[in-house]
Amino acid sequence: MCAHIVLAEDDAKQAELVRRYLERERHTVVVVGDGAVALDLVRRHPPDLLVLDVMLPGVDGLEICRTLRAESDLPVLMLTARSTEDDLLAGLDLGADDYVTKPFSPRELMARIRTLLRRAAPARPGNGVARVGSLSVDPMRHEVTVDGRPIDCTPGEFRLLELMAAQPDRVFTRGQLLEHLHGFDRFITQRAIDVHVMNLRKKIEAQPRRPARLLTVYGVGYKLTAGADAP
Repeated sequence: MCAHIVLAEDDAKQAELVRRYLERERHTVVVVGDGAVALDLVRRHPPDLLVLDVMLPGVDGLEICRTLRAESDLPVLMLTARSTEDDLLAGLDLGADDYVTKPFSPRELMARIRTLLRRAAPARPGNGVARVGSLSVDPMRHEVTVDGRPIDCTPGEFRLLELMAAQPDRVFTRGQLLEHLHGFDRFITQRAIDVHVMNLRKKIEAQPRRPARLLTVYGVGYKLTAGADAP
């Protein structure tokens, strides 16, 4: 898959290394070293993927991610020298689809980028709408509704709902959900899924602190159920 990718990275040597690897896989790459310029560019000419460094001059990567998530489902992979769990979770909480810490293996980065691009590709014909009570997930249109009301989901949140809605009442372990969502990173396994679930509950539950749809099965994982919608 050849894609148009914006690489927002102010470290010239790092940017050149990543650019060469991306172009080796036949992607078209635009490198930007300033956060404000990067934000303006992706708004005017949305790419297939944004590879986004956290520590950018002008506007930092976290603020760029926050702004874009309020406007679009553009896939975002964040790069950072920060390696604490709180920093990683902050990026996911803002809607980043994946998070790679420096120093990283260029081959691993390329593998993650291929995974994100596959997920963002248009759904194949024949993927039907999954309904769980009054919640529906439409893979073809990349839409989620609850009681007919559209729900704005990040790509990662949509992937979780799409998987669980296809098999309502099945209990998924955090490991299974992470494998579906990320496929590579084990450093943030448990907490990453918990953050996505917490954010989804705020969007699909009438009372997020007392969920009726997206339930915790203690000691195992999570399941999606019709809840209060069930007859």
